Amino acid sequence: MVLLLVAHGSRDPRHAATVATLRARVAARRPGLRVEVGFLDFCAPGVPRVLERLAAEGVREVVAVPLLLTRAFHAKSDIPAALAGATARLPGLTVHQADVLGPSALLTDALERRLRQAGVRDADRSSTGVVLASAGSSDPEAIAVIAEIAREWRHTSGWCAVRPAFASASLPRTEDAVRALRRAEGVRRVAVAPYVLAPGRLPDRIATGARGADFVADVLGPAPEVTALVLRRYEEAQMVRPLVGRVAATG
Repeated sequence: MVLLLVAHGSRDPRHAATVATLRARVAARRPGLRVEVGFLDFCAPGVPRVLERLAAEGVREVVAVPLLLTRAFHAKSDIPAALAGATARLPGLTVHQADVLGPSALLTDALERRLRQAGVRDADRSSTGVVLASAGSSDPEAIAVIAEIAREWRHTSGWCAVRPAFASASLPRTEDAVRALRRAEGVRRVAVAPYVLAPGRLPDRIATGARGADFVADVLGPAPEVTALVLRRYEEAQMVRPLVGRVAATG
């Protein structure tokens, strides 16, 4: 069994470098497990090329874990199409498509980790407002998930407020959420927590919009919680009964 991390890809070289680091940490956490990376766009190798190489080497089963935080267009359309198209040309290869990473309490823990690393103190929770800044999507389901994560995080964390924001496709923008929190009662400090996995154009847009905040956390990247979550999705996907030459989806 091979674990294939399916990443979106970006023209920004920091994106591929971050995914490579995550791959290495997943592999280090599970010795003996072969971990590969394939990209949907912009970066090499592409998902079909990786699957072709694995099949040529005699691999018969692959678990594809999407490095996505919500079930938006890429998870619902692009990844299933890429996997199905490749397996149709590769008799005998089975691909188990795992669910996307989010939502998960592990991702919330990773957000907390990044905020602490940015200098936010636990003692200041009750007077700190947090902007949960995601890339954004035109998919209403994905937007609703981000809003629900913000509500749940607020109720369980002790932050003064948690508000969602988006770098594209949806409103409010990060800078608007920062300004709104500045005016909110009880908020003395504002922190921005990017709900994104790797650097790139949209995360840079989040950082630009966060200039009015007191603290700006780093992207989630290869945080220990993300590594653990990737392996959890891998294990969940293996429970699907193999469908030879087809794609078995858990999400």
